[in-house]
Amino acid sequence: MKKLLSYAATALLTAALTLPAAVDRTDPLGDPLARKVRHELVMLPWYSIWDNLKFRVDEGGRVTLMGQTVRPVLKSDAENVVKRIEGVTSVRNEIEVLPLSPNDDRIRRAAYRAIYGHTALNRYQFRAVGPIHIIVKNGHITLEGAVGSEFERNIANVQAHGVSGAFSVTNNLVVAP
Repeated sequence: MKKLLSYAATALLTAALTLPAAVDRTDPLGDPLARKVRHELVMLPWYSIWDNLKFRVDEGGRVTLMGQTVRPVLKSDAENVVKRIEGVTSVRNEIEVLPLSPNDDRIRRAAYRAIYGHTALNRYQFRAVGPIHIIVKNGHITLEGAVGSEFERNIANVQAHGVSGAFSVTNNLVVAP
């Protein structure tokens, strides 16, 4: 039972950190508007490990959406749901839609198998949206999100470097406290 509670606590913490908020406050989770924006973004039906959504909440309720997505509809959906949040005065959408590429799709699938298939990281694959986001643009892999330890961060990095056809790997994973 203790082990199950420990996994549940880790899952909740990692889920909270998977979509980081760039809020200029000491505790972004303490900002009610940032919490609402984060909630709406993670609840988007097409949001997946292939997408990296970030946001910034500025004074006066101005929200800037950033990141990358493989689906143009996710970019517009993110803007539409954030616009409807009470307290949001304006939305600036800077989400980049990644180019269509069969080679990038192949690299995404190979990176997924390499990372989530590793015994130290396979526990993360059973979540609705995994905490490790795999962004591939023109053959270059970027890892975003949060993991439970520096060991897991390093394993994800090594596994991504082993993906055939990838030109480079940028590891932006953070370790959840």
